[in-house]
Order: sequence, then C-alpha cells, then structure tokens
Amino acid sequence: MTTYDRPFGRNFEDFVPGDIYRHWPGKTITEADDHLFCMITMNHHPLHTNAFFAEQDSVQGRNVVVGNLVYSLVLGMSVPDVSGSAIANLEIESLIHRHPTFHGDTIYAETKVIEKVESKSRDDRGVVTVETKGFNQDGQEVCFFRRKVMVWKEAFAPARRLPYAGDVWS
Repeated sequence: MTTYDRPFGRNFEDFVPGDIYRHWPGKTITEADDHLFCMITMNHHPLHTNAFFAEQDSVQGRNVVVGNLVYSLVLGMSVPDVSGSAIANLEIESLIHRHPTFHGDTIYAETKVIEKVESKSRDDRGVVTVETKGFNQDGQEVCFFRRKVMVWKEAFAPARRLPYAGDVWS
C-alpha cells in the first residue's frame, strides 16, 4: 500500500525560473459570487450589483465582476502550486485588469516563475518572484499580477502534521 500526500506549495529548491504552473480547476463566477464579495468588502458600486444601471449607464452594457474578486480568485488558484507552504507573501508589484469579467465567465490561471534569490539574512529561506495571469473561457487575459513570495528551503520546511494517528486504515 502507498500513501500519497498531496503537494501544497513548493520549497525554494522546487522553483525554476521559466517554469510555468497551469492551475486547475477553473471557476465560473456567478452573480451571487460577485454580489456576496461586493457586500463583504463594502463595494456597493452599481456597476457590479445593479443590472438596470449596468445596462443603461455603463460602457459594458451589463454587470462587471468587481476586479478584486477576479484578482482574489486568480491568486487563490495559484496557492496550491506556488505559496501554499510559504512563509509570507511579501509584495504585489503590479496588478493589471486587462479585460472585464462578467457574471458567468469561467476563470483559469497560470503562473510563471521569474526569479529566485536566497535570503541574505537567513539561511533557511529564499524569495521567489512569480507572474500570474488569469484568463476567461474565451482565452482573453483578464488579470495579471507580479508578486514576491518568501518560501522555506527544503531542509528547514516544517513537516506536515495531522491531528490524528498516521495509520487510520489498519
């Protein structure tokens, strides 16, 4: 019998500049997703929550998903492949919304490793720079951001612990 631990994040040695991670699965953004996010974050702009306003008084002629939801979703999609075991997210260097996202659009994401630098102050970690792009179901890039993530070196990464005994199947 073999037990498989799903990888969640990467250590410093696992990142190779130029590598691309295709995140899976995609997510269809519903009107309810958008409205809930707007209410939680207190963004009450009618472009996102008022169909009449959006149809009559907006450039797009329909509701647009709030950009911070699109960014948060694309960032979240990258966590299992990039920062799931990170020490800290250090910086978002840039964030660009290239095309609007609409209710019913399905978002997919990819991340490219740009650079990795060993920490100058601590031997147990390094900083990785990545760029992440979000795409809709038509292949249009809807979101781009560049960020720096502090990650453990493999020898120092904390072991995954579970709150129960290791062999529950015997």
